[in-house]
Amino acid sequence: MISKEQFNTELDLIITNALREDIGDGDHTSLSCIPADAQGKAKLLVKDEGIIAGVAFAKQVFSYVDKDLQVETFINDGEKVKYGDIVFHVSGKSQSILMAERLVLNAMQRMSAIATKTAFFMGLLEGTKTKVLDTRKTTPGIRALEKWAVKIGGGENHRFALYDMVMIKDNHIDFAGGITAAITKTKKYLADKGLDIKIIVEARSLDEIKEILSVDGVYRILIDNFNYEDTRKAVALIGDKCLTESSGGINEETIRKYAECGVDFISSGALTHSVYNLDLSLKAID
Repeated sequence: MISKEQFNTELDLIITNALREDIGDGDHTSLSCIPADAQGKAKLLVKDEGIIAGVAFAKQVFSYVDKDLQVETFINDGEKVKYGDIVFHVSGKSQSILMAERLVLNAMQRMSAIATKTAFFMGLLEGTKTKVLDTRKTTPGIRALEKWAVKIGGGENHRFALYDMVMIKDNHIDFAGGITAAITKTKKYLADKGLDIKIIVEARSLDEIKEILSVDGVYRILIDNFNYEDTRKAVALIGDKCLTESSGGINEETIRKYAECGVDFISSGALTHSVYNLDLSLKAID
């Protein structure tokens, strides 16, 4: 994953662009019917069940919109919530609360859904050593939020983007002229560029795993679309030479069986691309 500084830059970009998109030249509804100096208070109301995520991000949004907005938090990121729970109160200028409302809700509903699904997957793996990884199958423009939500739900982050880790997959292997050629060229490229980033290589067969292991410098082998029996064989073959990752259509029905094969990680695009937003609302209170 990227550095904390880079991650914070991504969050700033998300907030800036989302507010630009939503507010434009002004929230004319609020500007027209609510006095500029009017003070208000609102509550973040849960109308669903799951894991709450995005509380810390919501505070960043409120502060960005109006540094005088005050947030009183009752439930923190990563905690279970149920229908009727109040996550926080926000108070200050009514116009400011309304300008921040939609971004806060859109982000928290999405993040909470991802955190909830991640926590569910992690629960299925209880008692094994395997951890769940996200992927780059994220919503364009808000990847930082979705990967943050995976962490809140108890999962681990895969690479953030194409620049913070090398992942040699089937097409790279075929275009480069084979596994050994792809790894060798990659190691030279990284050395020439002075880049200290990890290398993951995808294997499509046990023979390919043997070839990967014959070349030094691989951090993790991606055991892609293997059945259970071959996954167990792959894990035994790899041993402690490098880390292992299973992927390829793994779902809630199969995830534990793959974990029981002994892999270190299971990556799942479903954590971020197949979720239903948690139902949340921001309601004015007296």
